[in-house]
Amino acid sequence: MTTKGTRRQFKPEFKKDAVALVSEQAYSISKAAEAVGTAASNLRRWIKELKQEESGVRLDTGERAELDRLQHENKPLRMEKEILKKASAFFAKVMK
Repeated sequence: MTTKGTRRQFKPEFKKDAVALVSEQAYSISKAAEAVGTAASNLRRWIKELKQEESGVRLDTGERAELDRLQHENKPLRMEKEILKKASAFFAKVMK
């Protein structure tokens, strides 16, 4: 049982399994939600999110993690590029 103010976290595999109850096993959303111990609104949202991931509208968990990693890696590279650009402009003036 959760205390007030805390939210349960569900793993992506759990969500996919819950959605499969509806899409592959012909459970109703309310029955599937009850079977896995979550609210029907959660299951509706997971179905919508999974459809968006499959259509390419939404990034899945792995793609989101990769995007975050690349953005983090890209930031210092952009700063270095800007510094080198300014340095090359400076040395171009000095060499004239």
